[in-house]
Amino acid sequence: MRLIEVSYGSALAIEGYGPGFFRVGTHALQGPSLVTPWDAGGWGGLSDTETPLALAGRIDVLLLGLGAQIAPVPRAFREALEAAGIGVEPMSSPAACRTYNVLLGEGRRIAAALLPVGP
Repeated sequence: MRLIEVSYGSALAIEGYGPGFFRVGTHALQGPSLVTPWDAGGWGGLSDTETPLALAGRIDVLLLGLGAQIAPVPRAFREALEAAGIGVEPMSSPAACRTYNVLLGEGRRIAAALLPVGP
C-alpha cells in the first residue's frame, strides 16, 4: 500500500478534538467552534446564524457537527444559510472534523461549525 501525505498549504486543518474542545493548528478551541481554511474561533452555537452567514460567497457548504451524535438541524438555522446560498450538511462532530479535513485537502470551499462532544 502506498501512503500519500496530505498537504493543506496555509489552510487550517482540524488536528484533533476531545471533551469540550477542538484543536486547530496550535490552538485549542473551547466550546462551540467555527473553523474555516483561513481562521478558527468561537461560535455561538445553533442560535448563532450571523457568524456562519458572514461566510456567504466564501464557502459553498457548512459542515455542521452536532456533538457526539447527529441531531435535527433547527429549521430557522438551515433556512437562513440556504437562503444565503450555503449548503448545510449535519453530522456528528467527529465525522464533521474528518470530512472537513478530506474536503480541505481537495481544495473545496467549506467550513465546519462544531458543537463539542462530551462535557
